Formats: sequence, structure tokens, C-alpha cells
Amino acid sequence: MGETVSFASNGDTAQGYLALPGSGTGPGVMVVQEWWGLVPQIKGVCDRLAAEGFVALAPDLYRGDIAEHTEMDKAAQLMTTLPMDRAARDMGGAVDFLRGHAAVQGDKIGVVGFCMGGMLTLVVAAQQGDKIGAAAPYYGAPLGDGAPDWSGLTAPVRGHFAASDDHFPPEAVKALEAQLRDMGKDVEFEVHAGSGHAFTNEENVFGTYDADLTAKSWAATVGFLHDRLG
Repeated sequence: MGETVSFASNGDTAQGYLALPGSGTGPGVMVVQEWWGLVPQIKGVCDRLAAEGFVALAPDLYRGDIAEHTEMDKAAQLMTTLPMDRAARDMGGAVDFLRGHAAVQGDKIGVVGFCMGGMLTLVVAAQQGDKIGAAAPYYGAPLGDGAPDWSGLTAPVRGHFAASDDHFPPEAVKALEAQLRDMGKDVEFEVHAGSGHAFTNEENVFGTYDADLTAKSWAATVGFLHDRLG
């Protein structure tokens, strides 16, 4: 079980959920929430990463608000009204908090995010540059006008996407992958056949949860993070 922590966010204070490995130390990984907020399911992702030997922190980008899985309209409202400049500051603060934490080994941080958090995983990796050592977005990417300045992206990226996804269409995802590769970025976006959006969320809100694919993609992500971060 983890704990709620506070950290500096560019002159402000933000909070998040921090989970430590049993060994007491390990590489740092930031977990970026879905549009529901910092709900128990996201805290569970931090706990699972801690069980794999990582120091995992999920910043609370909604600053205490959440949407239940029965509150789809509220989730959409929270996501669309999220101040992106504040979210960027909070994620940057979370990265710096991990880099300065006594339990974190190494100075590069991994990022894992889902849906909205998958999109923000790529955004923060571009914004934070060399502070990020690995990025693993799940079924989310900044498409169209939401794209950041990709020149700052130096971390390798291994993303997992759904073949059937109206939110983040695979054709657009693969086009972004090609664009980033043309820029010399180390990016691989795997589109999983037969999968739907949110296929790793065991709450199964959309009826798309796939336990076998989750186990496969999770193992790949854990291996990728250890390979790049230690």
C-alpha cells in the first residue's frame, strides 16, 4: 500500500499517490491517470509497479476530484476543463519529486499513462526532455492540434494501442509513429489486433478488458522500464 504525498509544482503544491518497492529503492516511474482521475484503479497500477521493483508516483491532476465509472459525463467534463498548463506543471513537479526522492535510483524517470494519461505521457516526455528515460503510453496520444514540440522528446517510447478505438484511431496513431520516426525518435506503437479502448482497465467499464492482452502488454512494459531505467 502506498501513501499520499505533497510536492512542489512551480510555486504551487500538488499531491499524488506514492508506492515504494519492498526493497526500499528502485527506479522512479510516474503513472498518469485516465480521465476518471486518481481513482483506486490507478493507485493499483502504482502498487503493481512497486511490486515489480519501481518507486511509482501518480500525480493527482484533478486536485482531489474524481469521476466514478458511472459518471461518464463528469469524466469528460473534468478532462476537457483540466488546465493543461497546470497539468504540465504538476507532472513536471512529480518528475522532479521522484528524481529527488531518496528511494529512487538513477536520475531518469519512466512514464506510464492510460487514455488521457497515455496522451499526457507523450506530452510530458517531450516537455521534460532528458529527465525522462522511458515512456509507455497506453491507448492515448496527442493527435492533431494537441501535439507538443516534439524536439524535446529524447526518451524511447513503447506504446500499446487498440485496433478498435474511436478516441484514438489506429490510423492516426500509426501516422504519428511514422512522423516521430522520421524525426529520428525511438518510437514503437503496437496496435493490438482484436482489442478495444481501455483493454487493460480491469474495471471493464467499456466491456473491452482483455486479461491475456493485459498480461502480455504489462510484461512488455515492465521489461522495457527495467531495461531503460535499471
